[in-house]
Amino acid sequence: MNELIIELTDISPREFFGQNNENIDLLKKHFPKLKIVARGNKIKVYGDEDLLDEFDRRFDLLTAHYAKYNKLDENSIERLLASNGQEVLESSEISGEVLVHGVSGRLIKAQTVNQRRLVDAARNNDMVFAVGPAGTGKTYTGVALAVKALKEKQVKRIILTRPAVEAGENLGFLPGDLKEKLDPYMQPLYDALRDMIAPEKLAHYIENGTIQIAPMAFMRGRTLDNAFVILDEAQNTTHAQMKMFLTRMGKNAKFLINGDPGQIDLPRRLISGLKEALLVLQNIEGIEVIYLDDKDVIRHKLVKKVIEAYKGIEHNN
Repeated sequence: MNELIIELTDISPREFFGQNNENIDLLKKHFPKLKIVARGNKIKVYGDEDLLDEFDRRFDLLTAHYAKYNKLDENSIERLLASNGQEVLESSEISGEVLVHGVSGRLIKAQTVNQRRLVDAARNNDMVFAVGPAGTGKTYTGVALAVKALKEKQVKRIILTRPAVEAGENLGFLPGDLKEKLDPYMQPLYDALRDMIAPEKLAHYIENGTIQIAPMAFMRGRTLDNAFVILDEAQNTTHAQMKMFLTRMGKNAKFLINGDPGQIDLPRRLISGLKEALLVLQNIEGIEVIYLDDKDVIRHKLVKKVIEAYKGIEHNN
């Protein structure tokens, strides 16, 4: 039996191995035919030579990731082990770019390969579709790109919108005026903004119209110039709404359209405007589509498993 010995240098074994060696357990799960023993700052691995070579290559990716980000969590390990691991570490000129210095010095960056592709796409195209399941960072990355553009004076305003589709609820029975009824539907957009802009400044931006958060109905008849515009939950637009929105684009505008075709809340007889747009616009220059998947999920680790579980029954229906 062949043996591979790896010694960690300049890396804390306790942090790298994880609490109760949970990261080592993930390695064992991914390489069931290898015997993996971690002691002190050394890892000894026993098995066939080909598997040892693959383990060594993947382990190099893990240490490189740790050296770059000073952390190693379950999501990162699974991405590095399960996919083309080198992609996770790909170093395009903006892969490690800080998009926004957020509240309390928080550094807002693209976290995954596909999120970095979204950043690249928005940089190189005026209209981008970000398509993927819940928790993949579509909205958060998009808002970070918009705030970055505003801070760098690339645009004069940010416009955030989403269709007021009532996921099983009825707006008419909610208390308050129209704004108060709709605010809960806009909450994910507010949450992202609060991470990136200080409260007083955010309130000022909203008050003077630099940042506008409004339902799609408020877009009709407008021309959106000098703006970074994000349409969230685009899967819940109708044909007419999507066409209306896309044709609002004015001079020096960036449009980002986010959606999850697996979470459509429209009545069954209506076709999703997002699904239709992805078909009819796919060959137009200047429009790019970025697909995100469960490898991009950065919420609780269970979210990825929930998405995977539902894929099975959705594909069978």
